[in-house]
Amino acid sequence: MNSSTSHISKQLNPVLRWVLLFVGFVAVILGIVGIFLPVLPTVPFLLLASGCFARSSERFYVWLLDHAQLGPLLRPYLQGSGIPPATKLKAIALIWFSIIISVFFFHKTIWMQVGLLTIAVGVTLYLWYLPTAETVSCNKVDS
Repeated sequence: MNSSTSHISKQLNPVLRWVLLFVGFVAVILGIVGIFLPVLPTVPFLLLASGCFARSSERFYVWLLDHAQLGPLLRPYLQGSGIPPATKLKAIALIWFSIIISVFFFHKTIWMQVGLLTIAVGVTLYLWYLPTAETVSCNKVDS
């Protein structure tokens, strides 16, 4: 974290700082729930939390990025290196699995079915066009 972010959080209105902290923690909770529920997105909530924390608390921002389980979900995306191909395929498969189950078993109205399928197509395209991280072999020798 650079000193300008720390300087910004010190200049921030105290009420806005508390609102950002609250939204950040709610986003972290929703992101954690999203790990277990395939329809709820994990990384977007964690990105929201990191943005809120970056503007309100350097300590919580660093905590989130250094967290053993949550940090690895965020760091590659924030660094622009993308997500691993296996993660991308798993996410797309889980989205379509949960959307198809919802469309065929839970939602009988046509507008809801079309809406869910449209969301699935949108999220699939978004994930598809995200940068794909290169897989690093453990046996790679530096030259």
